[in-house]
Amino acid sequence: MKSQQVLAYALGMAERKSDRTRAAILAAARERFGADGYERATIRAIAADAAIDPAMVMRYYGNKEKLFAAAAEFDLRLPDLSGVPREQLGEALIRHFLTRWEGDDTLRALLRAAVTNETAAERMRQLFAAQLGPTLRELAVDAPAVRAGLVASQALGLALCRYILEIGPVATLSHDDVVAWLGPTLTRYLTAPLP
Repeated sequence: MKSQQVLAYALGMAERKSDRTRAAILAAARERFGADGYERATIRAIAADAAIDPAMVMRYYGNKEKLFAAAAEFDLRLPDLSGVPREQLGEALIRHFLTRWEGDDTLRALLRAAVTNETAAERMRQLFAAQLGPTLRELAVDAPAVRAGLVASQALGLALCRYILEIGPVATLSHDDVVAWLGPTLTRYLTAPLP
């Protein structure tokens, strides 16, 4: 009986140490990604910040993309749309998304990682579902999940073309031009009758 208690105690201690190590890695990763951005942040620097061996970061998270996805805690800071006239909902959202994409390098880094890494892609899906879906439910639209997905397709498509791929004129359009092009589309996604 005593050996089982000793084993249980040892396992509990190892589990707590493992949890502390994961927490230290995530805290260091958030700081480093925030300070240096995704491209310049390195596993070696994150490990040094967490005061652990880089091999431990790899053991827990596998690679930089997976670590970034795990460390990614983003708030889209969606505005309160309840007072916005229905015909201006798309304009309000696209203006907000432009501000968020341009004001937070980590959102672009997550999108870049999501294109090639399933863990980061899942994090991006969760981000939009968890934050955009409830905002649309508050607007009492029918099929809020479908409408949120359509809005996300435009917001993410724009971000990919404008900030990651930097496609021609899309990358240099003024905010007003982007709003003029995409605002009506988002408004239609949010307010049009279901097909």
